[in-house]
Amino acid sequence: MKIAAAQLTCAPADVTANAARAAALAARARAEGAGLVLFPELTLTGYEPAALAADPGLWLTGPEDPRLDPVRSAGIATAVNVALRADGPRPVIATLIHDADGAHVTTYAKRHLFRHEQDVFAAGGVPGRFDLGGIRFSLGICYDNHFADVPGAGAAAGCRVHLASSLYGTGDGMAERAAVHPGIARDHGMYVVLANHVGPAGPWTGCGGAAVWAPDGTPLAEADDRTPSLAVAEIPADGAPPEQARNSP
Repeated sequence: MKIAAAQLTCAPADVTANAARAAALAARARAEGAGLVLFPELTLTGYEPAALAADPGLWLTGPEDPRLDPVRSAGIATAVNVALRADGPRPVIATLIHDADGAHVTTYAKRHLFRHEQDVFAAGGVPGRFDLGGIRFSLGICYDNHFADVPGAGAAAGCRVHLASSLYGTGDGMAERAAVHPGIARDHGMYVVLANHVGPAGPWTGCGGAAVWAPDGTPLAEADDRTPSLAVAEIPADGAPPEQARNSP
């Protein structure tokens, strides 16, 4: 299966505009033969905690929320991260997985909230795993991936691919991005897929570099640091060597 890691510049607190941008990248991923496309943290609103705290109308109501329809109808499996209404007064930061027919597969809520996020969001408590196309996937969202137990539990459960929807900014974030994800690949023997913001992202500037790493930490595909684009790589069958792939500007 080919997997696409997307990076995009989000319109602040504009769900309709961001759904359209994500849908366009999903269509490009499908045209390149990908079976799944992963998007960065809080794709549908941009990384805008203050706006999300002030306006619950920005929270998705569930995996069937019609505002997600442009992405769900792109004809490719999608992993889209959103602010999602939960049982309590705060939303969760959640990755919604839909298959190529738009059917809901699973939802994963971020378990490790980063600093200021603890004042706006509720933390999830259940590991994220799913099967698609004969491959088992695990899920982590940004700061989650700094905790070894998140991908480690997935690897122990037989997951071959770890999907990381994230926001890493320029400066220190670039070094973190470059260290954390190849390290997950090497430490746990998994393919690692990173989706990131590029350009303005709330209080930060996303550093791009959406990528796919092989289980030995070798990059198979990597996007640039400035362009909304895709990094697409083939995840081979068990025992087959990984294939070098290309980036799509």
